[in-house]
Amino acid sequence: MEIGFFFRSMLIGLSIAATIGPMSILCIQRTLQKGYLYGLVSGMGIATADGTYGSIAAFGLTIISTFLINQQTWIRLIGGLFLVYLGTRTLLSSPPAQPADDPAGRAGTKARAGTLLGAYTSTYLLTLTNPLTILSFAAIFAGLGVASTIDTGRSYLTATLVVAGVFCGSALWWCILTGSINLLRTKFSPTWMSWLNRISGCIIAAFGIVALVSLV
Repeated sequence: MEIGFFFRSMLIGLSIAATIGPMSILCIQRTLQKGYLYGLVSGMGIATADGTYGSIAAFGLTIISTFLINQQTWIRLIGGLFLVYLGTRTLLSSPPAQPADDPAGRAGTKARAGTLLGAYTSTYLLTLTNPLTILSFAAIFAGLGVASTIDTGRSYLTATLVVAGVFCGSALWWCILTGSINLLRTKFSPTWMSWLNRISGCIIAAFGIVALVSLV
């Protein structure tokens, strides 16, 4: 049954999202620094990017995938530079004077919405800077029996369920991770938060530098 593809792809999305990398470090740091909602929205940006690449692989959009893979040098260069920028910014940032979820610390609904949109967009675009992810999804979907080229209405349904499963699995991981990390926020003093920013910033920047060096 097609629904079986959903649950199997959900496990795949969960396992891919659970891989430790710069996005995991960034979401953890953002959750501790700015609160659960900020971290969760950042995670949803990553899940959306996973779903985007999953849809390209599942629906056999070869023109798009070929273009992205052919341009991966420039895409990964931009991603590496952005990681270095984010890492440096995180390294130099100071812990908030108030808990991020405290209503008294809000600058207004509109400003908050803009900040959350920026968090979502940044992680979405950063996750897209690895076009080879398409090949990973294509190989996994081939193993699941999802056709690379969609010919029938049933195949479209199968591909849609697979993409939805990947997104839901990835989103589930970020809900679990940010929710768990948020429970620890009250345990961190400003001094610990400062050190967390420095360590997280160095790790994120290091991932960016590795990405840039790999292009040489």
